[in-house]
Amino acid sequence: MKLLEFALVLFGVLLNAFAQLLLKAGVRQVGHFDFSFANAWPIGTELATNLPILGGLACYVVSVVVWILALSRVEVSIAYPMLSIGYVVNAGLAWFLFGEAVGPQRLAGIAVIIVGVIIVARS
Repeated sequence: MKLLEFALVLFGVLLNAFAQLLLKAGVRQVGHFDFSFANAWPIGTELATNLPILGGLACYVVSVVVWILALSRVEVSIAYPMLSIGYVVNAGLAWFLFGEAVGPQRLAGIAVIIVGVIIVARS
């Protein structure tokens, strides 16, 4: 994979990961809620006007455009496994930003993902 191709794939993956983090930040602002007909409108309105959630959705839109551009240059059998980088980024940033637990078992899983991405990228 050439540098530009890798950069496109990585940018798409990072946008997708950042979208997840923004959605999580937005939902943390809203708090726990139950889906029911009675609260569909108030919760829907609150979610639809929440800036981090809107930012996360915007990141998704841009990531899809970048991803389509990347797929026009890279085989899907190479590009798609690179999405796993998002798991690594999200785990680290969720720990740092939200205080989520990342214990030994998760760290081992992250290490396996990193090794897998390296193997696929070198193929």
